[in-house]
Amino acid sequence: MAPRAMDRLKLWSRDQRGIAAVEFALIAAPFFFLIFGLLEICVIFIMSAVLEHGINEAARGIRTGQMQEGGFGEVAFKNAVCSELFDLLDCGDKLRFDVKTFSDFSSTEAVTPIDEDGELDDSEFDFDPGNANDIVVVRVFYEWDLITPILSAPLANMSNGRRLLQSTVAFRNEPFGGS
Repeated sequence: MAPRAMDRLKLWSRDQRGIAAVEFALIAAPFFFLIFGLLEICVIFIMSAVLEHGINEAARGIRTGQMQEGGFGEVAFKNAVCSELFDLLDCGDKLRFDVKTFSDFSSTEAVTPIDEDGELDDSEFDFDPGNANDIVVVRVFYEWDLITPILSAPLANMSNGRRLLQSTVAFRNEPFGGS
């Protein structure tokens, strides 16, 4: 009986049927983790670039004095940012901005607005577009919901599988208004 069992064992060990399925089963999880993670990073990069474009275009109105002279405020600035986002980002409650004036470029601050609970703390946000020749820092934040929150958990920097996208532009206002 032992030689017969040995022969069957040898035949079974040489059998190649189903080996591809077994190999794929071994590498499928890391492969899909890598693919979905790469796609998530690409989408985050694209949305960050769209947000960057939106803030640069909208901040031009502050830099040239159009927002100050026309009596426009936060709503007009938010509309200006939203009109440049190509409808790729929701301009509802997920989009927040902070516009502050500083005395010099060295006194500008880059403090993260994420609190210890992983939520966006906008209590210090302001809208002060300044006057002619003022130094202004415009920061725009967007709470991005990750597409694959379980697989992309290392990319989340907020609670509930979200990532805070941020764009900042600093400039000196032009000498508008006859100054």
